[in-house]
Amino acid sequence: MNCKVEKSKINGVIDCPSNKSYTHRGIFLASLAGNNSKVENILISADTKATIEACKKFGAVIEVNDSAVIVKEPIKIGSTVPEINTENSGTTIRIAIGIASLFSEEITLTGDDSIQKRPMQPLLDALASIGAKCSSTDGKPPVKIKGSILGGSIKIPGNLSSQFISSLLISAPLTKNGINLTIEGDLVSKPYLDATIATMRKFGVSVQTLIPYKKYNISPQIYKNTTFNVPIDFSSLALLLSFTVLNGEDVTIKGSMGNLPQGDEAFIDFLEQLGVAITINEDEIKIKSPKKLTGGIFDLRNSPDLLPPLAILSLMSSEPIQIVNVKHARLKETDRISILARELPKIGIIVEEKEDGLILKPSDNLTGAKLDSENDHRLFMAFCIAGTHIGNCTVTDSESVQVSYPNFIQEMNRLGAKIDIVKS
Repeated sequence: MNCKVEKSKINGVIDCPSNKSYTHRGIFLASLAGNNSKVENILISADTKATIEACKKFGAVIEVNDSAVIVKEPIKIGSTVPEINTENSGTTIRIAIGIASLFSEEITLTGDDSIQKRPMQPLLDALASIGAKCSSTDGKPPVKIKGSILGGSIKIPGNLSSQFISSLLISAPLTKNGINLTIEGDLVSKPYLDATIATMRKFGVSVQTLIPYKKYNISPQIYKNTTFNVPIDFSSLALLLSFTVLNGEDVTIKGSMGNLPQGDEAFIDFLEQLGVAITINEDEIKIKSPKKLTGGIFDLRNSPDLLPPLAILSLMSSEPIQIVNVKHARLKETDRISILARELPKIGIIVEEKEDGLILKPSDNLTGAKLDSENDHRLFMAFCIAGTHIGNCTVTDSESVQVSYPNFIQEMNRLGAKIDIVKS
């Protein structure tokens, strides 16, 4: 389905969604711990439902109550596991691949068309180096994994995805010998690795950092039952903040930020660099925007999900916005760099595509257009926000928001946005 988007302003109070990455990690670790481990304030979305279903396939007994997950019985390593379909969730399939390597019987993992285009080979190679038997379709799903790995020394490149490293870290303590992990080259999305280690610590497992983002040692350990509280999602908060900058009159965004690491928190600094005044109280954020934003150079090496909400701010900038070091955004649900470079000129933004980012130049000739999000949830939301600034826009694939922000359209309309679902 598509959306017709008209020029509109928003105001009022809105709750920021819970963090998708921490929801994934919390559910996986609670499922490895069992014993009534609880994950509170979870994000209920298509992606996190995929993680719940994957853990059930691994043998966990899970109860979902409102915004919480309770794991009655843990993943049963050694049981027979049916094929796991992770739908559109890259985090789910990559962490599940690591867990599958602990099982002695072969396990098949797959996903939708988008997942079947995403690279898994570095993770498969790393697991194969310590005894797993792995097969795939040109390094992409569906993949077949047969363990059980005992542990040992692993080397893995860090330039494609931190999810590979998170997968290895989560599985490592359950091996007989533990794992010595070496990350080769520069690691992208470092805060997501920090998030994994922080969540593991909450479940009673320690990771020894020998050289930050380079060398880690994980000894054999047992995940312990606990209650884990998921903070707000700074990736979704970035979209809400962009919406408020472009179209907000008096918007208050509410939610507990917690003290767990989130790389997308950098968006607060980016907005201040662009000239936005931000007020942060204990559980709420308010901003005041100038009539025109400045520009600047923004490094997204550690926060690739900020690419769409940052790119659309060029609609209101007086100087170019240059986004760099985000080549790994080409390996997300879609090639987000190329799609933004293709679609944003339709509404008048002057775009220069680089291998690792974009240069977006302001324009006085903004116009409505049909924007193709290619079923990418973050692009869909960013394009809708852009449409409310310009008016007379159509944005494709409204169903994609189920991945991370199922109530996006309803919540934005409640604040005054004019986003209507129409037939394709």
